Amino acid sequence: MTENKDQVAGLLLAAGGGRRLGGRPKALLPHRGRPLVEHAVGVLRAGGCTRVHVVLGARADDVREQASLPGCVLVDNPEWEEGMGSSLRAGLDSLAGTGARAALVSLVDQPGIGPEAVGRVLDAYEGEGTLVSAAYEGVRGHPVLFGAAHWAGIAATATGDRGARAYLKEHAAAITLVECGDIARPYDIDTAEDLVHLE
Repeated sequence: MTENKDQVAGLLLAAGGGRRLGGRPKALLPHRGRPLVEHAVGVLRAGGCTRVHVVLGARADDVREQASLPGCVLVDNPEWEEGMGSSLRAGLDSLAGTGARAALVSLVDQPGIGPEAVGRVLDAYEGEGTLVSAAYEGVRGHPVLFGAAHWAGIAATATGDRGARAYLKEHAAAITLVECGDIARPYDIDTAEDLVHLE
């Protein structure tokens, strides 16, 4: 199965402007002494993603300057203010023609989700038709894995901040849920109160 996992690219959505954080881009929030985006890339790599695409938006130039992201494909999303859907579309577009057969999507603002959860979701990959989602006590969360057969449908329905939600709802029966509640905590860093989760 290992060779198959190389067909899965990690896709990190890191474009958000942190509107409820007073306009501090989430990618640059400090975590363990480095920008949060570095931590999130490290989690994808440690979880088994050899290729990582990172979608940047808010203050993308500052992120490029301040974060060390060697070996990552950095994707600019000029429409990042429209919400997560536009970042998901930009990321999936960037994977077209790379030979990737699936995308494992994670969010920059969920540092409670570590390599173990990424690895579990990655282990459920079976080919281009795969749809996998981490679950927390049975509730769908991130990371999610989309086989390439689903990319066009996801891109067509990814609008605003819904990301792939509409598509996943429609294809709920096809999703493999991988319980990760025992190894990860799916909180978001959205408000100043949430900053307590950063180290």
